[in-house]
Amino acid sequence: MIKNPFPIPVKLPFQRRGLFNPATIREDLSAGLVLGIQSIPDGLACGLLAMVNPVYGLYSYMTAVFTGAFFTSSVFTSVQATSTMALIIANVPAVTQAQSPNIPLFTLAVLTGVLMLTAGLFKLGSLVRFVPNSVMVGFINAVALLIVLGQLDSFTGYQSTGPNRVVRAFDISRNFDQIHVPTLVIGVLTIILILTLEQTRLNALGMVVAIFFASLVVPLAGADKVQLARDVANIPNSLPTPILPSLQLVPDLLISALALTFVGLVQGAGISASIPNPDGHSPDASGDFVGQGVAGIVAGLFQGMPVGSSMSATSLVVAAGARSRLANIFAGVVIALSIVFFGRLVGLIAMPALAGLLIVIGFRTLKLSQLTNVWKTGLTQQVVMLITFIACLLISLQYAVLIGVGLAMLLFVNRNSNQVRVVAWQLEPGQLPREVAPPKEVPGGQVTILVPYGSLFYAAAPVFNEQLPKVTEDSRYAVIILSLRSETELGSTFLGVLNQYGEALRQQKSLLMLAGVAPTIKQQLARTGMLRSLGRDNVFLCDSIIGQSLQEAIDAAETWIAARSEP
Repeated sequence: MIKNPFPIPVKLPFQRRGLFNPATIREDLSAGLVLGIQSIPDGLACGLLAMVNPVYGLYSYMTAVFTGAFFTSSVFTSVQATSTMALIIANVPAVTQAQSPNIPLFTLAVLTGVLMLTAGLFKLGSLVRFVPNSVMVGFINAVALLIVLGQLDSFTGYQSTGPNRVVRAFDISRNFDQIHVPTLVIGVLTIILILTLEQTRLNALGMVVAIFFASLVVPLAGADKVQLARDVANIPNSLPTPILPSLQLVPDLLISALALTFVGLVQGAGISASIPNPDGHSPDASGDFVGQGVAGIVAGLFQGMPVGSSMSATSLVVAAGARSRLANIFAGVVIALSIVFFGRLVGLIAMPALAGLLIVIGFRTLKLSQLTNVWKTGLTQQVVMLITFIACLLISLQYAVLIGVGLAMLLFVNRNSNQVRVVAWQLEPGQLPREVAPPKEVPGGQVTILVPYGSLFYAAAPVFNEQLPKVTEDSRYAVIILSLRSETELGSTFLGVLNQYGEALRQQKSLLMLAGVAPTIKQQLARTGMLRSLGRDNVFLCDSIIGQSLQEAIDAAETWIAARSEP
Protein backbone atom coordinates (compact mmCIF):
# COMPACT_ATOMS: atom_id res chain seq x y z
CA MET A 1 0.00 0.00 0.00
CA ILE A 2 1.42 3.37 -1.05
CA LYS A 3 1.79 5.80 1.82
CA ASN A 4 0.08 9.16 1.33
CA PRO A 5 2.85 11.83 1.27
CA PHE A 6 0.34 14.40 2.53
CA PRO A 7 -0.88 13.24 5.96
CA ILE A 8 -4.42 14.28 6.84
CA PRO A 9 -4.11 17.29 9.13
CA VAL A 10 -6.06 18.06 12.26
CA LYS A 11 -9.05 20.09 11.05
CA LEU A 12 -8.48 23.38 12.80
CA PRO A 13 -9.93 26.67 11.48
CA PHE A 14 -6.56 28.02 10.36
CA GLN A 15 -5.92 24.90 8.29
CA ARG A 16 -8.92 25.05 6.00
CA ARG A 17 -6.81 26.52 3.20
CA GLY A 18 -3.74 24.42 3.94
CA LEU A 19 -1.95 27.13 5.94
CA PHE A 20 0.10 24.51 7.74
CA ASN A 21 -0.08 20.98 9.04
CA PRO A 22 1.39 20.21 12.50
CA ALA A 23 2.47 16.79 11.21
CA THR A 24 4.63 18.27 8.44
CA ILE A 25 6.12 21.37 10.06
CA ARG A 26 9.67 19.99 9.83
CA GLU A 27 9.36 19.33 6.08
CA ASP A 28 7.83 22.75 5.47
CA LEU A 29 10.48 24.61 7.44
CA SER A 30 13.22 22.72 5.61
CA ALA A 31 11.70 23.50 2.19
CA GLY A 32 11.20 27.14 3.17
CA LEU A 33 14.83 27.41 4.27
CA VAL A 34 16.03 26.06 0.91
CA LEU A 35 13.81 28.44 -1.07
CA GLY A 36 14.67 31.42 1.17
CA ILE A 37 18.43 30.98 0.88
CA GLN A 38 18.27 30.30 -2.85
CA SER A 39 16.11 33.40 -3.34
CA ILE A 40 18.79 35.80 -2.05
CA PRO A 41 21.11 35.69 -5.06
CA ASP A 42 18.17 34.99 -7.35
CA GLY A 43 16.35 38.12 -6.15
CA LEU A 44 19.44 40.27 -6.65
CA ALA A 45 19.89 38.81 -10.13
CA CYS A 46 16.27 39.57 -10.99
CA GLY A 47 16.74 43.21 -9.97
CA LEU A 48 19.88 43.32 -12.08
CA LEU A 49 17.97 41.87 -15.03
CA ALA A 50 15.33 44.59 -14.64
CA MET A 51 18.11 47.23 -14.67
CA VAL A 52 17.09 48.61 -11.27
CA ASN A 53 18.68 48.54 -7.82
CA PRO A 54 19.17 44.78 -7.17
CA VAL A 55 17.86 45.18 -3.63
CA TYR A 56 14.41 45.92 -5.07
CA GLY A 57 14.40 42.41 -6.50
CA LEU A 58 15.28 41.06 -3.06
CA TYR A 59 12.51 43.09 -1.42
CA SER A 60 9.94 41.83 -3.92
CA TYR A 61 10.97 38.22 -3.28
CA MET A 62 10.64 38.73 0.47
CA THR A 63 7.23 40.40 0.47
CA ALA A 64 5.58 38.54 -2.41
CA VAL A 65 6.48 34.97 -1.45
CA PHE A 66 5.27 35.66 2.09
CA THR A 67 2.04 37.48 1.17
CA GLY A 68 1.12 35.29 -1.78
CA ALA A 69 1.18 32.18 0.40
CA PHE A 70 -1.91 33.43 2.25
CA PHE A 71 -4.06 34.28 -0.77
CA THR A 72 -3.34 31.98 -3.74
CA SER A 73 -5.65 29.10 -4.53
CA SER A 74 -2.57 26.94 -5.05
CA VAL A 75 -0.99 25.75 -1.80
CA PHE A 76 2.52 25.61 -3.24
CA THR A 77 2.70 28.52 -5.69
CA SER A 78 5.66 30.82 -4.97
CA VAL A 79 4.96 34.41 -5.97
CA GLN A 80 8.16 36.28 -6.83
CA ALA A 81 9.67 38.66 -9.34
CA THR A 82 10.34 36.54 -12.44
CA SER A 83 13.00 36.89 -15.10
CA THR A 84 10.38 37.27 -17.83
CA MET A 85 8.67 40.13 -16.03
CA ALA A 86 12.06 41.66 -15.18
CA LEU A 87 12.87 41.94 -18.89
CA ILE A 88 9.65 43.85 -19.48
CA ILE A 89 10.53 46.21 -16.62
CA ALA A 90 13.96 46.77 -18.17
CA ASN A 91 12.20 48.21 -21.25
CA VAL A 92 10.32 50.87 -19.28
CA PRO A 93 12.42 54.09 -19.40
CA ALA A 94 10.50 55.76 -16.59
CA VAL A 95 11.63 52.94 -14.30
CA THR A 96 15.22 52.39 -15.44
CA GLN A 97 16.02 56.13 -15.46
CA ALA A 98 14.39 56.95 -12.11
CA GLN A 99 16.35 58.13 -9.09
CA SER A 100 16.22 56.50 -5.66
CA PRO A 101 13.65 55.80 -4.33
CA ASN A 102 12.31 54.39 -7.59
CA ILE A 103 8.71 55.60 -7.34
CA PRO A 104 7.86 54.59 -10.96
CA LEU A 105 8.95 51.00 -10.22
CA PHE A 106 6.86 50.80 -7.06
CA THR A 107 3.88 52.37 -8.84
CA LEU A 108 4.23 49.86 -11.67
CA ALA A 109 4.25 47.00 -9.14
CA VAL A 110 1.09 48.24 -7.42
CA LEU A 111 -0.68 48.91 -10.74
CA THR A 112 0.19 45.44 -12.03
CA GLY A 113 -1.05 43.95 -8.76
CA VAL A 114 -4.36 45.83 -9.03
CA LEU A 115 -4.88 44.55 -12.60
CA MET A 116 -4.09 40.98 -11.54
CA LEU A 117 -6.42 41.25 -8.56
CA THR A 118 -9.18 42.59 -10.81
CA ALA A 119 -8.70 39.69 -13.24
CA GLY A 120 -9.00 37.24 -10.37
CA LEU A 121 -12.10 38.85 -8.84
CA PHE A 122 -13.84 38.83 -12.24
CA LYS A 123 -12.97 35.14 -12.72
CA LEU A 124 -10.93 35.67 -15.89
CA GLY A 125 -8.68 32.66 -15.36
CA SER A 126 -10.42 30.73 -18.14
CA LEU A 127 -9.40 33.37 -20.71
CA VAL A 128 -5.78 32.23 -20.57
CA ARG A 129 -6.66 29.15 -22.62
CA PHE A 130 -7.22 31.39 -25.66
CA VAL A 131 -3.49 32.15 -25.90
CA PRO A 132 -2.14 29.73 -28.54
CA ASN A 133 0.90 27.61 -27.83
CA SER A 134 2.77 29.07 -30.81
CA VAL A 135 2.66 32.57 -29.27
CA MET A 136 3.87 31.37 -25.87
CA VAL A 137 6.67 29.21 -27.33
CA GLY A 138 7.94 32.14 -29.41
CA PHE A 139 7.71 34.49 -26.43
CA ILE A 140 9.36 32.18 -23.88
CA ASN A 141 12.28 31.27 -26.12
CA ALA A 142 12.87 34.91 -27.08
CA VAL A 143 12.88 35.83 -23.39
CA ALA A 144 15.37 33.05 -22.67
CA LEU A 145 17.71 34.40 -25.37
CA LEU A 146 17.28 37.96 -24.09
CA ILE A 147 18.20 36.86 -20.57
CA VAL A 148 21.49 35.45 -21.85
CA LEU A 149 22.29 38.39 -24.13
CA GLY A 150 21.41 40.91 -21.44
CA GLN A 151 24.11 39.58 -19.08
CA LEU A 152 27.03 39.68 -21.48
CA ASP A 153 28.16 43.14 -20.28
CA SER A 154 28.41 42.08 -16.62
CA PHE A 155 29.79 38.71 -17.67
CA THR A 156 32.62 40.13 -19.78
CA GLY A 157 33.26 43.49 -18.15
CA TYR A 158 32.79 45.30 -21.47
CA GLN A 159 30.14 48.03 -21.77
CA SER A 160 28.51 47.41 -25.15
CA THR A 161 26.43 49.88 -27.16
CA GLY A 162 23.41 49.47 -29.41
CA PRO A 163 19.63 49.96 -29.62
CA ASN A 164 18.77 46.46 -28.40
CA ARG A 165 20.37 43.41 -26.81
CA VAL A 166 20.97 41.62 -30.11
CA VAL A 167 22.94 44.54 -31.53
CA ARG A 168 24.87 44.97 -28.25
CA ALA A 169 25.82 41.28 -28.37
CA PHE A 170 27.31 41.78 -31.84
CA ASP A 171 29.17 44.82 -30.51
CA ILE A 172 30.82 42.61 -27.87
CA SER A 173 31.77 40.04 -30.52
CA ARG A 174 33.64 42.79 -32.41
CA ASN A 175 35.53 43.94 -29.32
CA PHE A 176 36.92 40.79 -27.76
CA ASP A 177 40.18 42.58 -27.07
CA GLN A 178 38.41 44.88 -24.58
CA ILE A 179 36.92 42.09 -22.46
CA HIS A 180 38.03 42.22 -18.80
CA VAL A 181 39.61 38.78 -18.29
CA PRO A 182 39.24 38.56 -14.46
CA THR A 183 35.53 39.40 -14.78
CA LEU A 184 35.09 36.76 -17.47
CA VAL A 185 36.92 34.17 -15.34
CA ILE A 186 34.62 34.82 -12.36
CA GLY A 187 31.55 34.44 -14.59
CA VAL A 188 32.76 31.21 -16.17
CA LEU A 189 33.80 29.85 -12.76
CA THR A 190 30.30 30.54 -11.44
CA ILE A 191 28.66 28.61 -14.26
CA ILE A 192 31.01 25.65 -13.78
CA LEU A 193 30.40 25.62 -10.02
CA ILE A 194 26.61 25.82 -10.44
CA LEU A 195 26.53 22.90 -12.89
CA THR A 196 28.88 20.85 -10.69
CA LEU A 197 27.50 21.52 -7.22
CA GLU A 198 23.90 20.94 -8.27
CA GLN A 199 24.85 17.33 -8.95
CA THR A 200 25.96 16.85 -5.34
CA ARG A 201 23.91 16.59 -2.15
CA LEU A 202 23.62 20.37 -2.16
CA ASN A 203 21.11 20.18 -5.01
CA ALA A 204 19.40 23.59 -5.34
CA LEU A 205 21.65 25.11 -2.67
CA GLY A 206 24.60 24.40 -4.97
CA MET A 207 23.61 27.53 -6.89
CA VAL A 208 23.92 29.65 -3.74
CA VAL A 209 27.25 28.12 -2.74
CA ALA A 210 28.60 28.61 -6.27
CA ILE A 211 27.78 32.32 -6.29
CA PHE A 212 29.24 33.04 -2.86
CA PHE A 213 32.36 30.93 -3.55
CA ALA A 214 32.99 32.67 -6.89
CA SER A 215 32.54 36.04 -5.16
CA LEU A 216 35.01 34.99 -2.49
CA VAL A 217 37.63 34.38 -5.19
CA VAL A 218 37.54 38.07 -6.18
CA PRO A 219 39.41 39.50 -3.14
CA LEU A 220 41.60 36.38 -2.81
CA ALA A 221 42.79 36.72 -6.41
CA GLY A 222 43.31 40.44 -6.09
CA ALA A 223 40.81 41.18 -8.86
CA ASP A 224 39.88 44.54 -7.42
CA LYS A 225 38.40 45.79 -10.70
CA VAL A 226 35.69 43.14 -10.76
CA GLN A 227 32.38 44.87 -10.07
CA LEU A 228 30.48 43.94 -6.89
CA ALA A 229 26.82 44.37 -6.00
CA ARG A 230 27.66 47.23 -3.64
CA ASP A 231 29.31 49.08 -6.55
CA VAL A 232 25.97 49.10 -8.37
CA ALA A 233 23.68 49.99 -5.46
CA ASN A 234 23.61 50.32 -1.71
CA ILE A 235 22.55 47.07 -0.04
CA PRO A 236 21.09 48.03 3.37
CA ASN A 237 20.83 45.66 6.31
CA SER A 238 17.31 46.79 7.17
CA LEU A 239 13.79 45.97 6.00
CA PRO A 240 12.06 48.31 3.54
CA THR A 241 9.73 51.03 4.76
CA PRO A 242 6.38 51.52 2.97
CA ILE A 243 6.23 54.08 0.14
CA LEU A 244 3.01 55.15 -1.54
CA PRO A 245 2.75 54.94 -5.36
CA SER A 246 2.22 58.00 -7.55
CA LEU A 247 -1.18 58.16 -9.25
CA GLN A 248 0.21 60.71 -11.72
CA LEU A 249 2.43 58.02 -13.24
CA VAL A 250 -0.42 55.55 -13.89
CA PRO A 251 -1.28 56.66 -17.47
CA ASP A 252 2.36 56.38 -18.60
CA LEU A 253 2.79 52.96 -16.99
CA LEU A 254 -0.53 51.39 -17.97
CA ILE A 255 0.65 49.60 -21.14
CA SER A 256 3.64 48.13 -19.33
CA ALA A 257 1.38 47.04 -16.47
CA LEU A 258 -0.99 45.33 -18.92
CA ALA A 259 1.94 43.45 -20.49
CA LEU A 260 3.22 42.42 -17.06
CA THR A 261 -0.26 41.32 -16.03
CA PHE A 262 -0.65 39.17 -19.12
CA VAL A 263 2.73 37.50 -18.66
CA GLY A 264 2.27 36.99 -14.94
CA LEU A 265 -1.20 35.49 -15.29
CA VAL A 266 -0.21 33.13 -18.10
CA GLN A 267 2.73 31.89 -16.02
CA GLY A 268 0.44 31.49 -13.02
CA ALA A 269 -2.15 29.55 -15.00
CA GLY A 270 0.57 27.15 -16.14
CA ILE A 271 1.50 26.45 -12.53
CA SER A 272 -2.14 26.03 -11.49
CA ALA A 273 -2.64 23.42 -14.18
CA SER A 274 0.55 21.43 -13.51
CA ILE A 275 0.97 21.31 -9.70
CA PRO A 276 -2.05 20.02 -7.74
CA ASN A 277 -2.85 20.84 -4.13
CA PRO A 278 -2.22 18.26 -1.36
CA ASP A 279 -5.84 17.07 -1.60
CA GLY A 280 -5.28 16.16 -5.27
CA HIS A 281 -7.49 18.91 -6.69
CA SER A 282 -6.17 21.42 -9.21
CA PRO A 283 -6.02 25.03 -7.97
CA ASP A 284 -8.37 27.63 -9.41
CA ALA A 285 -6.51 29.89 -11.85
CA SER A 286 -8.66 32.90 -10.93
CA GLY A 287 -7.91 32.29 -7.25
CA ASP A 288 -4.20 32.34 -8.05
CA PHE A 289 -4.72 35.63 -9.90
CA VAL A 290 -6.10 37.10 -6.68
CA GLY A 291 -3.06 35.89 -4.72
CA GLN A 292 -0.63 37.33 -7.26
CA GLY A 293 -2.52 40.61 -7.27
CA VAL A 294 -2.45 41.03 -3.49
CA ALA A 295 1.25 40.05 -3.39
CA GLY A 296 2.03 42.57 -6.15
CA ILE A 297 0.31 45.40 -4.32
CA VAL A 298 2.17 44.60 -1.08
CA ALA A 299 5.49 44.28 -2.96
CA GLY A 300 5.01 47.70 -4.56
CA LEU A 301 4.13 49.34 -1.25
CA PHE A 302 7.34 47.92 0.29
CA GLN A 303 9.77 48.98 -2.46
CA GLY A 304 9.52 45.86 -4.59
CA MET A 305 9.19 45.00 -8.28
CA PRO A 306 6.10 43.65 -10.08
CA VAL A 307 5.67 39.97 -9.24
CA GLY A 308 3.97 36.86 -10.55
CA SER A 309 3.91 33.12 -9.99
CA SER A 310 7.34 31.56 -10.48
CA MET A 311 7.45 28.07 -11.95
CA SER A 312 11.10 27.54 -10.97
CA ALA A 313 10.56 28.64 -7.36
CA THR A 314 7.36 26.60 -7.05
CA SER A 315 9.07 23.51 -8.45
CA LEU A 316 11.98 24.06 -6.07
CA VAL A 317 9.85 24.35 -2.93
CA VAL A 318 7.84 21.25 -3.89
CA ALA A 319 11.00 19.26 -4.66
CA ALA A 320 12.47 20.38 -1.32
CA GLY A 321 9.59 18.71 0.50
CA ALA A 322 6.92 21.39 1.02
CA ARG A 323 3.61 20.05 2.34
CA SER A 324 1.68 23.24 3.08
CA ARG A 325 1.67 27.03 2.71
CA LEU A 326 4.05 27.28 5.65
CA ALA A 327 7.01 26.56 3.33
CA ASN A 328 6.53 29.77 1.32
CA ILE A 329 5.69 31.76 4.45
CA PHE A 330 8.93 30.66 6.10
CA ALA A 331 10.89 31.38 2.91
CA GLY A 332 9.81 35.02 3.18
CA VAL A 333 10.93 35.08 6.82
CA VAL A 334 14.34 33.62 5.87
CA ILE A 335 14.86 36.33 3.23
CA ALA A 336 13.91 39.04 5.73
CA LEU A 337 16.32 37.71 8.36
CA SER A 338 19.09 37.46 5.77
CA ILE A 339 18.61 41.11 4.79
CA VAL A 340 18.71 42.24 8.41
CA PHE A 341 21.72 40.20 9.55
CA PHE A 342 23.71 39.70 6.33
CA GLY A 343 22.78 42.69 4.17
CA ARG A 344 26.32 44.05 4.05
CA LEU A 345 27.71 40.65 3.02
CA VAL A 346 25.19 40.47 0.18
CA GLY A 347 26.82 43.62 -1.24
CA LEU A 348 30.06 41.65 -1.70
CA ILE A 349 28.53 39.33 -4.31
CA ALA A 350 30.38 39.69 -7.62
CA MET A 351 28.31 40.99 -10.51
CA PRO A 352 29.77 38.48 -13.02
CA ALA A 353 28.68 35.73 -10.61
CA LEU A 354 25.10 36.99 -10.77
CA ALA A 355 25.44 37.28 -14.54
CA GLY A 356 26.60 33.66 -14.68
CA LEU A 357 23.54 32.64 -12.66
CA LEU A 358 21.21 34.42 -15.08
CA ILE A 359 22.95 32.89 -18.09
CA VAL A 360 22.32 29.44 -16.63
CA ILE A 361 18.68 30.38 -16.01
CA GLY A 362 18.39 31.70 -19.57
CA PHE A 363 19.68 28.52 -21.18
CA ARG A 364 17.41 26.42 -18.97
CA THR A 365 14.45 28.55 -20.03
CA LEU A 366 15.03 27.69 -23.69
CA LYS A 367 12.48 25.13 -24.91
CA LEU A 368 14.02 23.84 -28.13
CA SER A 369 11.80 20.75 -28.18
CA GLN A 370 8.71 22.98 -28.09
CA LEU A 371 10.12 25.06 -30.93
CA THR A 372 10.53 21.91 -33.00
CA ASN A 373 7.01 20.68 -32.23
CA VAL A 374 5.41 24.00 -33.19
CA TRP A 375 7.47 24.13 -36.38
CA LYS A 376 6.12 20.71 -37.41
CA THR A 377 2.52 21.80 -36.84
CA GLY A 378 2.07 23.91 -39.96
CA LEU A 379 2.69 27.21 -41.75
CA THR A 380 0.25 29.30 -39.68
CA GLN A 381 1.81 28.22 -36.39
CA GLN A 382 5.30 28.78 -37.79
CA VAL A 383 4.49 32.35 -38.86
CA VAL A 384 2.86 33.25 -35.54
CA MET A 385 5.77 31.84 -33.55
CA LEU A 386 8.40 33.60 -35.68
CA ILE A 387 6.63 36.97 -35.56
CA THR A 388 6.36 36.75 -31.77
CA PHE A 389 9.98 35.63 -31.42
CA ILE A 390 11.42 38.36 -33.67
CA ALA A 391 9.21 41.08 -32.16
CA CYS A 392 10.44 40.20 -28.67
CA LEU A 393 14.07 40.45 -29.79
CA LEU A 394 13.85 43.73 -31.67
CA ILE A 395 11.28 45.95 -29.94
CA SER A 396 10.34 46.79 -26.37
CA LEU A 397 9.11 43.64 -24.71
CA GLN A 398 5.88 45.14 -23.37
CA TYR A 399 4.81 46.02 -26.93
CA ALA A 400 5.97 42.64 -28.19
CA VAL A 401 3.74 41.00 -25.58
CA LEU A 402 0.76 42.99 -26.81
CA ILE A 403 1.59 41.97 -30.40
CA GLY A 404 1.55 38.36 -29.22
CA VAL A 405 -1.84 38.87 -27.58
CA GLY A 406 -3.16 40.46 -30.79
CA LEU A 407 -1.85 37.54 -32.83
CA ALA A 408 -3.53 35.13 -30.42
CA MET A 409 -6.87 36.88 -30.89
CA LEU A 410 -6.54 36.99 -34.69
CA LEU A 411 -5.55 33.33 -34.80
CA PHE A 412 -8.51 32.36 -32.65
CA VAL A 413 -10.98 34.38 -34.74
CA ASN A 414 -9.52 33.15 -38.03
CA ARG A 415 -9.56 29.53 -36.96
CA ASN A 416 -13.14 29.55 -35.67
CA SER A 417 -14.58 31.61 -38.50
CA ASN A 418 -13.14 29.28 -41.14
CA GLN A 419 -14.39 26.11 -39.46
CA VAL A 420 -18.09 26.82 -40.05
CA ARG A 421 -19.71 24.15 -42.21
CA VAL A 422 -23.30 23.94 -43.44
CA VAL A 423 -24.77 20.54 -44.37
CA ALA A 424 -28.20 19.42 -45.56
CA TRP A 425 -30.17 16.59 -43.97
CA GLN A 426 -32.13 14.10 -46.02
CA LEU A 427 -34.88 12.35 -44.09
CA GLU A 428 -36.37 9.05 -45.24
CA PRO A 429 -39.27 7.36 -43.41
CA GLY A 430 -37.99 4.95 -40.75
CA GLN A 431 -34.33 5.92 -41.27
CA LEU A 432 -31.82 8.15 -39.53
CA PRO A 433 -30.94 11.49 -41.17
CA ARG A 434 -28.32 11.43 -43.92
CA GLU A 435 -25.86 14.33 -44.24
CA VAL A 436 -25.31 15.62 -47.78
CA ALA A 437 -23.92 18.76 -49.34
CA PRO A 438 -26.48 21.56 -49.45
CA PRO A 439 -27.94 22.33 -52.89
CA LYS A 440 -26.38 25.16 -54.85
CA GLU A 441 -29.79 26.79 -55.29
CA VAL A 442 -32.96 26.65 -53.22
CA PRO A 443 -35.21 24.05 -54.95
CA GLY A 444 -38.75 25.31 -55.49
CA GLY A 445 -41.69 23.53 -53.88
CA GLN A 446 -39.46 21.54 -51.50
CA VAL A 447 -38.39 21.47 -47.85
CA THR A 448 -34.63 21.81 -47.36
CA ILE A 449 -33.13 21.18 -43.91
CA LEU A 450 -29.84 22.93 -43.18
CA VAL A 451 -27.63 22.30 -40.14
CA PRO A 452 -24.61 24.53 -39.38
CA TYR A 453 -21.55 23.20 -37.56
CA GLY A 454 -19.03 25.41 -35.79
CA SER A 455 -19.11 28.78 -34.08
CA LEU A 456 -21.59 31.29 -35.50
CA PHE A 457 -20.06 34.44 -34.02
CA TYR A 458 -19.60 37.59 -36.09
CA ALA A 459 -16.46 36.66 -38.06
CA ALA A 460 -18.05 33.36 -39.14
CA ALA A 461 -21.21 34.97 -40.52
CA PRO A 462 -19.79 35.68 -44.03
CA VAL A 463 -18.47 32.10 -44.29
CA PHE A 464 -21.89 30.78 -43.25
CA ASN A 465 -23.65 33.04 -45.76
CA GLU A 466 -21.51 31.80 -48.66
CA GLN A 467 -22.55 28.19 -47.98
CA LEU A 468 -26.30 28.88 -48.03
CA PRO A 469 -28.20 27.80 -51.19
CA LYS A 470 -28.76 30.73 -53.54
CA VAL A 471 -32.27 32.11 -53.87
CA THR A 472 -33.26 32.29 -57.57
CA GLU A 473 -36.44 32.95 -59.56
CA ASP A 474 -37.07 29.19 -59.52
CA SER A 475 -37.02 29.09 -55.70
CA ARG A 476 -40.81 29.58 -55.35
CA TYR A 477 -42.95 28.01 -52.62
CA ALA A 478 -39.85 26.56 -50.95
CA VAL A 479 -39.08 26.27 -47.24
CA ILE A 480 -35.61 26.40 -45.73
CA ILE A 481 -35.46 24.97 -42.19
CA LEU A 482 -32.37 26.02 -40.29
CA SER A 483 -31.63 23.90 -37.20
CA LEU A 484 -30.05 25.96 -34.39
CA ARG A 485 -30.28 23.47 -31.53
CA SER A 486 -26.57 23.78 -30.59
CA GLU A 487 -26.73 27.59 -30.27
CA THR A 488 -27.74 29.62 -27.21
CA GLU A 489 -27.00 33.12 -28.50
CA LEU A 490 -26.52 34.77 -31.89
CA GLY A 491 -24.60 37.96 -32.66
CA SER A 492 -26.02 40.93 -34.53
CA THR A 493 -23.92 40.12 -37.63
CA PHE A 494 -25.34 36.62 -37.88
CA LEU A 495 -28.89 37.86 -37.25
CA GLY A 496 -28.36 40.30 -40.11
CA VAL A 497 -27.46 37.41 -42.43
CA LEU A 498 -30.61 35.53 -41.41
CA ASN A 499 -32.76 38.61 -41.91
CA GLN A 500 -31.41 39.20 -45.43
CA TYR A 501 -31.80 35.52 -46.35
CA GLY A 502 -35.36 35.41 -45.03
CA GLU A 503 -36.24 38.54 -47.00
CA ALA A 504 -34.78 37.03 -50.20
CA LEU A 505 -36.93 33.92 -49.68
CA ARG A 506 -40.08 35.98 -49.04
CA GLN A 507 -39.56 37.87 -52.31
CA GLN A 508 -39.83 34.49 -54.09
CA LYS A 509 -42.92 33.54 -52.03
CA SER A 510 -40.84 31.15 -49.89
CA LEU A 511 -40.16 30.82 -46.16
CA LEU A 512 -37.30 30.60 -43.71
CA MET A 513 -38.07 28.52 -40.59
CA LEU A 514 -35.90 28.15 -37.50
CA ALA A 515 -35.99 24.89 -35.51
CA GLY A 516 -34.41 23.98 -32.17
CA VAL A 517 -34.40 27.63 -31.11
CA ALA A 518 -33.29 28.32 -27.53
CA PRO A 519 -35.45 30.70 -25.44
CA THR A 520 -32.54 33.18 -25.31
CA ILE A 521 -32.39 33.29 -29.12
CA LYS A 522 -36.16 33.77 -29.38
CA GLN A 523 -35.81 36.76 -27.03
CA GLN A 524 -33.11 38.20 -29.33
CA LEU A 525 -35.39 37.72 -32.33
CA ALA A 526 -38.23 39.48 -30.52
CA ARG A 527 -36.06 42.44 -29.41
CA THR A 528 -34.66 42.98 -32.91
CA GLY A 529 -38.05 42.67 -34.66
CA MET A 530 -36.97 39.57 -36.61
CA LEU A 531 -39.56 37.39 -34.88
CA ARG A 532 -42.28 39.51 -36.47
CA SER A 533 -40.68 39.45 -39.93
CA LEU A 534 -40.03 35.70 -39.83
CA GLY A 535 -43.43 34.97 -38.32
CA ARG A 536 -43.96 33.56 -34.87
CA ASP A 537 -45.38 30.35 -36.35
CA ASN A 538 -42.07 29.81 -38.20
CA VAL A 539 -39.88 29.69 -35.08
CA PHE A 540 -39.89 26.39 -33.16
CA LEU A 541 -38.46 26.21 -29.66
CA CYS A 542 -36.23 23.32 -28.68
CA ASP A 543 -37.12 20.97 -25.84
CA SER A 544 -35.61 17.97 -24.10
CA ILE A 545 -36.71 15.53 -26.85
CA ILE A 546 -34.09 15.46 -29.61
CA GLY A 547 -35.61 16.10 -33.04
CA GLN A 548 -39.13 17.00 -31.92
CA SER A 549 -38.74 20.69 -32.73
CA LEU A 550 -37.31 19.83 -36.16
CA GLN A 551 -40.16 17.41 -36.89
CA GLU A 552 -42.72 20.08 -35.96
CA ALA A 553 -41.01 22.45 -38.39
CA ILE A 554 -41.03 19.82 -41.16
CA ASP A 555 -44.74 19.11 -40.67
CA ALA A 556 -45.56 22.82 -40.76
CA ALA A 557 -43.40 23.34 -43.87
CA GLU A 558 -44.98 20.45 -45.77
CA THR A 559 -48.45 21.68 -44.87
CA TRP A 560 -47.54 25.21 -46.06
CA ILE A 561 -46.17 23.93 -49.40
CA ALA A 562 -49.13 21.59 -49.93
CA ALA A 563 -51.58 24.44 -49.41
CA ARG A 564 -49.90 26.39 -52.22
CA SER A 565 -49.73 23.43 -54.58
CA GLU A 566 -53.52 22.88 -54.55
CA PRO A 567 -55.37 24.09 -57.67
